[in-house]
Amino acid sequence: MAPWFWYAVVAAVLYGAHQVFTRLASDGIGDGLGGFVVEGTAALTILVYLAFLWLSGRWEQKFTMVGFNYSALTGVCVGAGTVAFFLLFQRGGPLSAVPAILAGGAAIMAIAGVFFFNESLSWQRSLGIILAITGLFLLRR
Repeated sequence: MAPWFWYAVVAAVLYGAHQVFTRLASDGIGDGLGGFVVEGTAALTILVYLAFLWLSGRWEQKFTMVGFNYSALTGVCVGAGTVAFFLLFQRGGPLSAVPAILAGGAAIMAIAGVFFFNESLSWQRSLGIILAITGLFLLRR
């Protein structure tokens, strides 16, 4: 088993719960304020993690401006994506649509992997990209 596998399982569970909780919250809080609470709480959670690393003597956090800039762009994407999910749910979008939406994002990641990171394009990966994009378009109704 790959050494990263259990991290993938934990990330999948947490991101799945993230969408369930966003759906539950969307009827009781505005999209902007809800997004702010989500991202602010996320920032505090990461701050606790950083404090743990520092206090336990396991601080190995490198820093470059390139890393900082891409991290900031990631934050913009996550913040805007969170607001978009609040709006989706507030406008009656079903929670069951989220997997296809995330699969569309996975297709974008796979395409970027091939074109920007020289990852191989197998027939399985190609089929996955096509099915993910097809699933996203099937949500229109």
